[in-house]
Parts: sequence; C-alpha cells; structure tokens
Amino acid sequence: MSAPAGRLAGMIVGTGVDIVDVERFKRQLERTPRLRERLFVEHERGLSLNSLAARFAVKEAAAKALLAPPGMIWQDCWITNDEHGAPRLHTTGTVAEVAERRGVESWHVTISHDGGMAVAFVVAEGSGGPRSD
Repeated sequence: MSAPAGRLAGMIVGTGVDIVDVERFKRQLERTPRLRERLFVEHERGLSLNSLAARFAVKEAAAKALLAPPGMIWQDCWITNDEHGAPRLHTTGTVAEVAERRGVESWHVTISHDGGMAVAFVVAEGSGGPRSD
C-alpha cells in the first residue's frame, strides 16, 4: 500500500499493548485517593471507571511503544476524542521528549473495554530517528 499523495510513508517506530482489569483498577483508585490526580489530566478525571481504565491502558501502551522510558510523567500523555469519537493521543514534557528522540511523528490508538477488561493498542509512527526540523 502506498502513502497518500503528498505524504511520505512513515515507519513503525514502536508498538505497545496493555490490558487493565477494571475492578482491580477501581480498588487501586480507592486505596490511593490521589492516584487519579497523578495518572490523569484534569479533563480525564471525571470520566467513567471504564474510560479511566482504558485511558490508563493507552498510557501504558504508549510507554511500551517508547521502550518504557524511566521518569515518564503520566500526565505528560493524555487522550481526547476527535469529532467522530476516535481516540487521539497527546504528549508533552517527558513523553514528548522521548518520542522526539525516537523520531515519532504521529500516534495511532485504539481502545476498547468489555467484560470487565480495558485494552489499548498504540502504534508510534515516524522516521525512526531524531527529527531535524
């Protein structure tokens, strides 16, 4: 498959997948009241338990796609939804710095939750080397 006109084909820089047991995640949030604030940016905190578990799975999967960099700050990675409801991964700070060093130019994310489990798959796409813009 070729890239659309005007766009060079990127390469997969990294992939990550994570699965979260929603009940176990709920117990962790109840045991550690400040965990919600440590893991999620403000607009994520009021979401349903299923959505929080799914977003945590995205953060874990993104870390895996970046080879689990030490010192990652969870709030430097968050998820929004586009006008069609598709998840979009945003990075800043520690996560954006590692992504830039690894040559990540875009993220592809899929999330699902059912049967008490939440799962996320993340693909980091880019040049595979440091950006030079």
